[in-house]
Amino acid sequence: MIRPLTGDDRAGWEELWRGYLDFYRAEIPTAVTDRTFERLCSGTEGMFGFVADSGWGLTGLAHALVHPSTWSASGYCYLEDLFVAPQTRGTTTARDLIEAVVTEATAQGLEKVYWHTNEFNGPARSLYDRVARFTSFVVYERPLPPHTP
Repeated sequence: MIRPLTGDDRAGWEELWRGYLDFYRAEIPTAVTDRTFERLCSGTEGMFGFVADSGWGLTGLAHALVHPSTWSASGYCYLEDLFVAPQTRGTTTARDLIEAVVTEATAQGLEKVYWHTNEFNGPARSLYDRVARFTSFVVYERPLPPHTP
């Protein structure tokens, strides 16, 4: 079952979140993890989250954020994080999480849902090629120095 993330999901969500960060070899400070969970559960700052709940525990997560766009009157939905527990891969869980985000974005009147993945993420890209259109955009990043108020 796919459902919105709630405050009661913290332990199961955090296990998935850690697995997701490990997959991408990323380290996020605890304070950022805490703030992320809070924003996803409360729906503030345009963020929302879904989880896959098997009845015996959480098996997947999807985090999205809504933002305005200079190319759209209604805005876009960025599917920032998508992760499915290893024991659930090969099922419809990832597709179902994507569809939940698409349904929510549609209900909000947004123009599109988009996401990024690493080039090496072949299994996920195989799914993405079936549920979305691959674009030719290349992503660049430039880290900024820490903000001091």
